[in-house]
Amino acid sequence: MSAFLFALLILLNIPQLVYGQDAPLVELEPIIISPRQGSISSSYQLEEISDSALEALANLALDLQSRNLSKGIQSDFSLRGSTFQGVLILIDGQRINDPQTAHHNCDIPLTAHDIRSIEIIPPGGSSSFGPDAIGGAINIKTRDPQNKKTLRLSSGEHNLRSGSFSFGLAREGFGLRYSLEREEAGGFTYDREFKKFTSSLQYNINLPQGIFKTTWGYQEKEFGAYDFYTPAKGYPSQEWTKTYLLNSGLELDQGGMMIKPNFLWRRHFDKFMLDKTQQRTNYLNHHRSDVYTPSIYFQRQTHQLGKIGLGLEYGKEQIDSTNLGQRHREHKGIFFDQARDLGEDLWIGGSVRFDDFQGLDEVFSAAFNLRYRFRPRDFLYLGLSRNIRLPSFTELYYNDPTTLGNPDLSTEESFNYEIGLGCNRANFSFGLTGFLRIEQDFIDWVKYSSGQEKWQAENITEAEVCGMEGNLRIGINKDIVLTSNYSYINKRINDKGCLYKYGPNYVRHLFNSVFEFNLPFGIQKIRFHYKKRPRRDGWFIVDAHLSYNLNKVSKIFLKVNNLFNVEFQEIEGIAQPGRWAELGVKFEW
Repeated sequence: MSAFLFALLILLNIPQLVYGQDAPLVELEPIIISPRQGSISSSYQLEEISDSALEALANLALDLQSRNLSKGIQSDFSLRGSTFQGVLILIDGQRINDPQTAHHNCDIPLTAHDIRSIEIIPPGGSSSFGPDAIGGAINIKTRDPQNKKTLRLSSGEHNLRSGSFSFGLAREGFGLRYSLEREEAGGFTYDREFKKFTSSLQYNINLPQGIFKTTWGYQEKEFGAYDFYTPAKGYPSQEWTKTYLLNSGLELDQGGMMIKPNFLWRRHFDKFMLDKTQQRTNYLNHHRSDVYTPSIYFQRQTHQLGKIGLGLEYGKEQIDSTNLGQRHREHKGIFFDQARDLGEDLWIGGSVRFDDFQGLDEVFSAAFNLRYRFRPRDFLYLGLSRNIRLPSFTELYYNDPTTLGNPDLSTEESFNYEIGLGCNRANFSFGLTGFLRIEQDFIDWVKYSSGQEKWQAENITEAEVCGMEGNLRIGINKDIVLTSNYSYINKRINDKGCLYKYGPNYVRHLFNSVFEFNLPFGIQKIRFHYKKRPRRDGWFIVDAHLSYNLNKVSKIFLKVNNLFNVEFQEIEGIAQPGRWAELGVKFEW
């Protein structure tokens, strides 16, 4: 199905809209990065999404391991020293992780026009969402439709061409938004060209006692993948992906009982050619994976126990692959959560989740959180949790000239402990968290000797991860704001002398900082990034985003990534772009 046919099918859903009663739609005031008020853990969110969600994520305490940093065409996510498989991806609280491989978790069929905020949730706050939150979760919250139209056009170095359009409509009783985006570039070096097309539709229907919300999305990518999965082997690879998404849910308030049924479907196509010149091999893979997740959640406020919630979930993952074969697995899940105030300054909460996965033992996840407010806007918190991760279909069954899966893999387990401090003021906010994670049976691609022919997926016995995270926001004056994040991670692996395919690729030191200048003619941003991985030199990157308001509805902008043309590699053996400038115009009315 072509992108435009799918877009047409989306539009055919519009007549299904029905009318109800609604209060006026109001957009939230933007904030940058700060601990969430009322949150019991160290969750924080970014609500200033302008041009690229993946670029915005690079401004958080998140290790974005990108294979094309400027546009995020293929990126892995790591939180608190997790592997790229150990991060849970959510859209409006619904799990969308790819069962084939987490390399495809960045295939998110939404444009920047569709995203209201991005929330980073630590393991203690994400255990009730299901497996994979070893390092935590990324929750992408979609924006409610508004009466607004946006057109953005740009061009840049390496034959970069980009354009997007969004149309929003908000009326009494319903809202609608349709967005399109296309980007392509010739690439900064051989076999690093890319094309990307994204289309999405969201409509909300307001009912007398709640809201019905549906999000459709489609995305297709084609990109050169030189050594993306075979670092330093010299394979000129090519990859094509397509992603379809349907997320539909209802939120009702029935006499004080909140009821939230939801259905999510995600389909992903992946075609991968190891050597597009076919001089060394004609290895070619086709994969199609599907995820179906119907669920329902109930919550009630009680006098003695506070808020009590019950969730029921059924899930099915399946894949049809020339390499992995035809596979499927089902699971049934049930979870409980509870939160209560113990006086004015003390809050406790917890959750427990049981999952029965086909072919695996029954497993449970659990969390306990405590929050104490010692001053009106200052608090301490404590979090404990147990999280799990399922092996992907690739880890279980993949086989190519350099890599071999392992069908005997077991489930990963982790035990997480964190303690932190949060302070909030009108022009100042600060958060500091210390954490410890004990990983058992975690999975990685290893060799036991340099002469071993293939990398094989194995359950490594144990690892210990400890570290700290800090975030700071200062309003220097009404026109200058500084936001900063820092994290330190130390990971000790009981590896039995293994060699690792990607090396110890977690980040030891991560620092990013953004200066935002709100000048009379436009908002200017200067970003600083520093990363240091074990046994590798660190790198320091400066980005600039300058804009000039032509009038009330239009502005021109200049973006320069890697201003000083630093040479670096997020993943060892895969070069990143140097300086990359982009000039464009944006209209919003």
